Amino acid sequence: MVNEDPNQQEGDDSSSSGPEDLSVIKVSKRRWAVVLVFSCYSMCNAFQWIQYASINNIFTNFYGVTAFAIDWLSLCYMLIYIPLLPLAWLLEKFGLRTIALTGSVLNCLGAWVKLGSLKPHLFPVTVLGQVICSVAQVFILGMPSRVASVWFGANEVSTACSIAVLGNQLGIAIGFLVPPVLVPNIQDRDKLAYHISIMFYIIGGVATLLFILVIIVFKEKPKHPPSRAQSQKPALTSSDALSAIIRLFKNLNFVLLVISYGLNAGAFYALSTLLNRMVILHYPGEEVNAGRIGLTMTIAGILGTVITGIWLDKTKTYKETTLVVYIMTLVGMVVYTFTLNLAHLWVVFITTGTMGIFMTGYLPLGFEFAVELTYPEPEAVSAGLLNVCPQVFGIMFTISQDQIIGKYGAMPANIFLCVFLTLGVVLTAFIKADLRRQKVNGKNPKNKLQEEEEEEESHISKAPSALSEEHF
Repeated sequence: MVNEDPNQQEGDDSSSSGPEDLSVIKVSKRRWAVVLVFSCYSMCNAFQWIQYASINNIFTNFYGVTAFAIDWLSLCYMLIYIPLLPLAWLLEKFGLRTIALTGSVLNCLGAWVKLGSLKPHLFPVTVLGQVICSVAQVFILGMPSRVASVWFGANEVSTACSIAVLGNQLGIAIGFLVPPVLVPNIQDRDKLAYHISIMFYIIGGVATLLFILVIIVFKEKPKHPPSRAQSQKPALTSSDALSAIIRLFKNLNFVLLVISYGLNAGAFYALSTLLNRMVILHYPGEEVNAGRIGLTMTIAGILGTVITGIWLDKTKTYKETTLVVYIMTLVGMVVYTFTLNLAHLWVVFITTGTMGIFMTGYLPLGFEFAVELTYPEPEAVSAGLLNVCPQVFGIMFTISQDQIIGKYGAMPANIFLCVFLTLGVVLTAFIKADLRRQKVNGKNPKNKLQEEEEEEESHISKAPSALSEEHF
């Protein structure tokens, strides 16, 4: 008899010798270290994405370029991901460790390149550094669901995915908070260069430390599969990627999720990029508070991420949770739109924080829902396609909002986003909850880990040798 919960036994460290035994299901103690290290270097990369946008007006003054040119330092993250998407599928060919090393070393290299841009005429150098960090992002964005599936059991996988995504959100939060504190709005460019160098040195040191930790901690996979779904999942080679993509585009539920996820995440990217400009437009001289508002939005989103991850592991209500969170995101965006110009900063803090709980908390929901809808397709392929839409919509929304803000102000620009979020809610409502992975792991997995560990002392879980066709 097979126990339904794969989380019942803590395995030895994954670095132990011996081939992987697909008949035994147990989780490795190393799994938490792996997901935390990934979360941290994802955080470092996300910080570098938003560090320019959070003090857009200061970098505009330092480099003597337009505000839109500084916006492109964030937009390049989105733009570069699209043509380099096939690189994300190397995850299936070379595995987690190789991709983690590649992403972390590029992130580290980009951080140090930026130190060569501390003169006003060296704007192209900072662009180069940001482009390198953008390439690193290609090796990062598609990993959360893959890390969670490979290392965590069925009753932990959503929480693990949330922790992996949380690092990216925390990096954005720090990116809103730290740059306005480290780099004051002063006119003297020499002093400004000194303050910018401090920020660049700190992030370079952190990126280097995290690269070393990836070398030490990150392993390819545990000795034993942590769940029935992982043990029974067919191995797909890189040559199967095209076939997997074709199958995914025939999956209507996944296509609807890709579009709706892209609308939500794209709106978040645009809002994060332009938040400094919109706040300063209504509250001149409040650069530090603009950063704090962004921090509030993202920290609230981290709370939402943790809650949704735990909730999914407990209830498995992917469709219902996704729809409710999406609707609340739209409500939060509408309230923020019509309260931004009330001349009360505390109102902006409250509205952005409330909106952030749902808008940012939605991100791991999309990853986990996609894995459920597409199992047993490789997570790298589904996550890669899921991440393309936010980049496309993020570029479109950011450029459109920039033009609308310049001509008509912040309110029409935010109404523009509300319209597309409404479309996202409608598309989400039409997604059917075809939870394929749950059919393999069991519809009602047990949640009492301690009791199952005691039971496991006398019985080691054995995975069934084959899948019935109905699982697919």
